Amino acid sequence: MIVQAFLRWAETARASDRAKAANALGRAYLRSSMGGEQHQAAALAMTYLLDDPSPRVRLALAEALAGSPRAPRAIIVSLAEDQPEIACTVITHSPVLTESDLVDLAGRSDSLTRGLIAARPGLSRGIAAAIAEIGDEGEVIILLENETASITRISLRRIAERFGHHSDIRNLLLERETLPADARHMLVNHITAALANFGLVRTTMAPARIDHVIREAGEAAAVAIAGTVRLEEIPGLVDHLRTAGQLTPALLIHALCTGKVDFFAGAIVSLSGLDDRRVRAILVTGRMHAVRALFEACGLGRDIAVVFVEAVFLWRKASASGTPDGISGLLLKTFNRSGMPLSPVSALLDMIEKLHLSEIRLGARSFANEVSLAA
Repeated sequence: MIVQAFLRWAETARASDRAKAANALGRAYLRSSMGGEQHQAAALAMTYLLDDPSPRVRLALAEALAGSPRAPRAIIVSLAEDQPEIACTVITHSPVLTESDLVDLAGRSDSLTRGLIAARPGLSRGIAAAIAEIGDEGEVIILLENETASITRISLRRIAERFGHHSDIRNLLLERETLPADARHMLVNHITAALANFGLVRTTMAPARIDHVIREAGEAAAVAIAGTVRLEEIPGLVDHLRTAGQLTPALLIHALCTGKVDFFAGAIVSLSGLDDRRVRAILVTGRMHAVRALFEACGLGRDIAVVFVEAVFLWRKASASGTPDGISGLLLKTFNRSGMPLSPVSALLDMIEKLHLSEIRLGARSFANEVSLAA
């Protein structure tokens, strides 16, 4: 009888009155001590209001029910698929919507709806992963700006793969300490590519010079990232660099000369196919022939392997004396390049010399800063 009376009244009532009634009905359903039949009747009446031609009525109903875990699930799910103003109220607040509901809704809805889902407080990992996989640029930005969203490292890597070229997304990713090392290096590559295509750079530098600078900058960035990466992330970073064709002898000798020994060992493990314990044992205590055989197993030619062997023994001495710096300078003293023809070895030694000069300049700057502070 209550439902019948409500339906007869709703046929002639104004939209504003129906909206007030919808809000009151929703609040009564949640808060009053209705009996079983009355409760069911109220649910039927609210279900009828889902088809009300006025969005004001449906919005009033959504506002009454959105914040409660006791709201009827069927009504909440229907309101979540209504027009944006109504759906927004439910999607961003209702605890009734499950992770499965929101993932399904993200998969078959438009960009605006996915943006609403991405802004939802306390967003779960599964929903964040769905947005990372199918969301557009705007939705992903909303997700990354949602401080309460739980975003896994896998999802961050996927976002980097899809939108590393987008500067706003790139900046938001780089601010995250949980960004995987391989994804961070991927973004660095996008940055260097953007700089290489910058108009001022192209008008002031020759193409060959740009390529050289970009290659050196990318290598330096890879070594810097390798120095901060967690041990469990090293295999992923090594695989990423190897797949990208950037795990070069120059990068490896750079890492060894600058003390990134864990990364260096991880790279040798990947290249040689030997297990980590065996590789570290050879690097730390192996005789010269064993160390050289290790590097040759990585695919290095014997002439280049000799440079790496010497670098390993210099590193051992420097570590034992507590002064692990200056390996690049000692390598240059060991190998006399005067009259050496152009070869992979000479190119490697050129890179070591640039590294040595860079270390000298950094040392000079540090000394000048200390003098200035003392003064």
